[in-house]
Amino acid sequence: MADAGPQALCAREPRVPAERLVAEMVPPPRFDSVRFDTYNPDPAQPSQAEAVTVLSGFAAGLGGAHASGAGKKRWFSKKPAAPAGPRGVYLDGGYGVGKTHLLASLWHATPAEPALKAFGTFVELTNLVGALGFQQTVQTLGGHRLLCIDEFELDDPGDTVLVSSLLSRLVEQGVALAATSNTLPGKLGEGRFAAADFLREIQGLSAHFRPLRIDGQDYRHRGLPEAPAPFSDEQVTKAAYATGGASLDDFPGLLEHLARVHPSRYGALTDGITAVCLTDVGPVPDQSTALRLVVLADRLYDREVPVLASGVPFDRLFSEEMLNGGYRKKYFRAISRLTALARDAKPLVSQ
Repeated sequence: MADAGPQALCAREPRVPAERLVAEMVPPPRFDSVRFDTYNPDPAQPSQAEAVTVLSGFAAGLGGAHASGAGKKRWFSKKPAAPAGPRGVYLDGGYGVGKTHLLASLWHATPAEPALKAFGTFVELTNLVGALGFQQTVQTLGGHRLLCIDEFELDDPGDTVLVSSLLSRLVEQGVALAATSNTLPGKLGEGRFAAADFLREIQGLSAHFRPLRIDGQDYRHRGLPEAPAPFSDEQVTKAAYATGGASLDDFPGLLEHLARVHPSRYGALTDGITAVCLTDVGPVPDQSTALRLVVLADRLYDREVPVLASGVPFDRLFSEEMLNGGYRKKYFRAISRLTALARDAKPLVSQ
């Protein structure tokens, strides 16, 4: 048995300074060591190998001077002309085809010091603007060589306008852009969250992006066994006490706690946690709660934190109405990621 009992996420109320939000705009631990040569293209999907070639060339092209011709401090310089031609790439594809792997590889391959490159999800970027303010965010990121945005979302028109305005300002200052989004499973070729949708919504920025389609199946389930069925409350509790650094929470109580913690702090909420153990998992009651759970699932997946649970399987967390609604892309992503983390947690029961 572990020397100390499990922690409770519900007992944590982290405070995250704005400086940490900026410093953490790097690829998450899960993608810290990925590179283009560690990406394994599916031979049946030539678009995957093509993506590696295109992105490698894109990274190499960012090795010169800043596109604006100036460094981070340009307080008295004239407004630089917008760079000619595409200064961004947009990776369009389904769940689990390796878009985040490729995006993180682009970040690593770009020949610039880490302080001149930024990597974050769309939600993290909007949280940064909320913490710093629009002008300070422009000033903070304006001297960067590259900004990578994972999981670009168009669900909220206000956030879309905000980020589009931010990216316009950054492009004017010579920052190169890269973004990903998801396509619904089984919808490749029909009702795609496609490049056309993305480019239409960002309007004036469309000329700065080269769409790059990446086809394929979800690698998290490609050739792997099915995710384990939920365990009993007793099994989950016993594993939590036997695993050093694990947390143990009642699922309904955790959902209530998430409502009291800003989503920008969900990463800090899991600091030092080696495994998340949840009892009494059940369907999420409403959409606001569901969206908060999606953010937590993303942070756990980024940090490779296994999730051991009792109750209903993760594919029954969201109602049919939710899965058919406007946020369905987020819910399918959460199901995919939680399923992968549940598979990772299975060995904890046999400890």
